[in-house]
Amino acid sequence: MPAASPPPANPMSALLEECRKEYQQVQSELKEVDMLIQQTASEVDRLAQRSTQAANHLQQVEAHFDTIPRQDIREAYQALVETQQRLFTMRGQLEKLQSDQRHLQQYARLLQRVLESCQEGAVPQERVQPAAEGVPAVVRAIEAQERERQILARQMHDGPAQALTNLVLQAEICERLFESNPEQARAELANLKAAVVATFQKVRTFISNLRPMMLDDLGLVPTLRRHIEDIGEGEGFRVNLTITGRERRFAPYKEVTVFRVIQELLTNARDVSYATRAQVNVDIGEDRILVSVEDDGSGFEMSELGRGGTVAERMGLDTLRERVEMLGGRFQIESTPGRGTRAFFELPLP
Repeated sequence: MPAASPPPANPMSALLEECRKEYQQVQSELKEVDMLIQQTASEVDRLAQRSTQAANHLQQVEAHFDTIPRQDIREAYQALVETQQRLFTMRGQLEKLQSDQRHLQQYARLLQRVLESCQEGAVPQERVQPAAEGVPAVVRAIEAQERERQILARQMHDGPAQALTNLVLQAEICERLFESNPEQARAELANLKAAVVATFQKVRTFISNLRPMMLDDLGLVPTLRRHIEDIGEGEGFRVNLTITGRERRFAPYKEVTVFRVIQELLTNARDVSYATRAQVNVDIGEDRILVSVEDDGSGFEMSELGRGGTVAERMGLDTLRERVEMLGGRFQIESTPGRGTRAFFELPLP
């Protein structure tokens, strides 16, 4: 006869042990984050000193602007810009680490309170379980928000902020050349005008990506069509959109989620996987919406996702999954190196 199975463990004891392990893991992560904060802070201090030195050197160059070769002037400006960019990036990384540290400390305090309450027996079981289950969800939501802000800061830095910095440098060069070389100044001014037009277009695109006004006015499907048309205006990447089912409006927060996930998947296909084509299928049913995004990009090993490595982090897949799952949906992704990536997700529509 088979051996009798052991009696089920006490749910309260299992919860207590799980919380204890989680608390130990958080404490270990806090030590790692603290070490990274110290290293990053030292790097920020070093870059701040380099930035000051580069600014002083540029002032010396400007004091002898008429006698210093043009190439040396450009190198001085470029050295300052690169140092300031690096400093900006490292400061952003430091702020992100400090934010992570605060969230982990908050999480650790909550876990400690749960452990103390369970050990003292002061909190009934029906109250402990919701609190323990709710903590990870809150932390995940906070972390997802912070990742979104980090992505936004990086996009601002690489896009409008960088473009505006270049405009300032070009304007200063034009100003210096007006007295010594008017013809060259006019040529530089023409280049500056073209750069301003291009920067203005980038800013408009950036604002549209942040929150397309069409999404509020016309809904998901028209906004998707317009977004894909805008993508098609570039070179080397084409997207085909197929809509099935009855087109209609639904909850605004779900329209935003669907649009943002598709937008991010297409951005990954173009900028990370270097795809040349993508197919987007949207099926709007009576009680759910199904979406698939397939590209012909470089793809990746699925095993890398399970390790929490650079693939999931670089493509923001964890954030996309959390967005969908927090609304009661599901998110799946399939990929093979050299054979592209296919993402699939669905959301319920009450």
